[in-house]
Amino acid sequence: MARMNDIGGMEGFGPIDTTDDTEPFHADWEARVFGLFNALRAQGVFNTDEFRNAIESMPPGEYLAASYYERWFHAISTLLERKGLIKPGELDV
Repeated sequence: MARMNDIGGMEGFGPIDTTDDTEPFHADWEARVFGLFNALRAQGVFNTDEFRNAIESMPPGEYLAASYYERWFHAISTLLERKGLIKPGELDV
């Protein structure tokens, strides 16, 4: 079964924006999510495959509505909950 990240060849998503954006983060919270990802991965809390799987497991509507770093935050929250390091919903905003 194809998951949301595997939308190649599907129509209706509009053109791909190919402008070169030199800014890695557009808000402070994005840089914090990036740092959190690196710290947790370095500590062995999760690995890259688990992280990718958590993003790809997002419900399609949520995946399509989320920005790049919103998907990262979702994955981090999901993995921390699965591993019992936080309570379900503890990081909900």
